[in-house]
Amino acid sequence: MKFTALGKTKEQVSVVGLGTWQFGGEWGVDFTPEMVDPIFNAARDCGINLIDTAECYGDHLSESLIGGAIESDRNNWFLATKFGHHFHAKFNRTEPRSADSVLKQLEDSLTALRTDRIDCYQYHSWGDDEVFSDDVQAVLLKAKDDGKIRFLGNSVRTKGDTSIQVAQSVDHQIDTIQIVYNRLAREPEEKSLPICQRDNLGVMARVPLASGYLSGKYKPGHRFPENEVRNKNHDDADRDRWLAEVEKIKAEEVPDGVDMAQWAIAWCLKHPAVSCVIPGVKNADQVRSNAAAAELELA
Repeated sequence: MKFTALGKTKEQVSVVGLGTWQFGGEWGVDFTPEMVDPIFNAARDCGINLIDTAECYGDHLSESLIGGAIESDRNNWFLATKFGHHFHAKFNRTEPRSADSVLKQLEDSLTALRTDRIDCYQYHSWGDDEVFSDDVQAVLLKAKDDGKIRFLGNSVRTKGDTSIQVAQSVDHQIDTIQIVYNRLAREPEEKSLPICQRDNLGVMARVPLASGYLSGKYKPGHRFPENEVRNKNHDDADRDRWLAEVEKIKAEEVPDGVDMAQWAIAWCLKHPAVSCVIPGVKNADQVRSNAAAAELELA
């Protein structure tokens, strides 16, 4: 595994981390500790030390599964989570974003994660008009002074011009940016990633496999199960268009003999602004495959 400094935090993190949205149950699998523990054992074996989760991946469910899996060696991990959504049921969330609600979410996350501090606490897809609320930031800075938070991050929304928030982040003591970036979603290259480079913001590239589309496993016409997020959030036309583009990318850009998922991760890591990627995994084999992408050198 390769390691890099996460922007101005100067923390050494593995360039491939663990994304854990799937542990919350919205990806068609209901995870148990017996399923999660081998994932973390594989991550340890591969040298991965970065975990990304959120309060609303289940009702702190993902956090709880992680807390149990890493309690014995918590100090070996860089643990990032998020705040700003409240899980009610699968695919049903609200957005409590007052200072009091953020403080409660922080305490609930600390409990679920079985830890006394969160390494990177991230705004979770907040709007431009609310993300730097003075009241909320006062709570966060107080928690930082108390040692409950080490660094602050901003996990910017999926759609629209993210550069507005990215540009404002330095003035609001934000250390890291989490952003959607992959071979099918290159918009951050125009504005957001250059700002991150300029201001030394550590970049976590989320969905580097484009929700699995860049794994190369699916063909145009594929339909995902009713009980998972890709069926809920992606319409048929977009799904087929993306998969047709993946077919073209695979034929024209992926070298012969190279696993497409590993190529997609290595492709993200080529950008000089990207510190690390946080692909989701469902089993230990996927952890090992993703980790191997750190060693893949692309021209």
